[in-house]
Amino acid sequence: MCSCARRSLLMGVMLGLFAQLAAAQGHAGHATAGAAVGRAGDPKKVSRTIDLDMSDAMRFAPAELAVKQGETVRFRLKNTGKVMHEMVLGTMRDLEAHAETMKKDPSMHHHGAANIVHVAPGRTAALVWQFTNAGEFHYGCLVPGHFEAGMRGSIKVAP
Repeated sequence: MCSCARRSLLMGVMLGLFAQLAAAQGHAGHATAGAAVGRAGDPKKVSRTIDLDMSDAMRFAPAELAVKQGETVRFRLKNTGKVMHEMVLGTMRDLEAHAETMKKDPSMHHHGAANIVHVAPGRTAALVWQFTNAGEFHYGCLVPGHFEAGMRGSIKVAP
């Protein structure tokens, strides 16, 4: 094998390894992205249910929520649109970074991340979450283009 072929082969292997590492880091971030907001809630400890509508107008209704620190909430999400939507809980920084990743790889799977729920058109789904930290957090639909179009909301968590 000539020196050029060896170099090309080595570059290909290194690029492949780098791509796998980058993909693994991106997916690992999903598991921890919601940690600042809280953690998956125990359905037996839900203190209230909040209904949210997801529409093809690229909006959540309501777009502003208030909860108390320590509260466990069931979000009941209804997709009244004709396209897939999702709800992702996180900090604005988490959501913006995740939205950028989704633009690059729209077929990316979230592997059961507790802070994410997908809702097919015409369907309803639930997400149970315990808000362990006080502060202002956010939710958004990170299907490519939806977040940028304004499909987002805020959650104020009072101590």
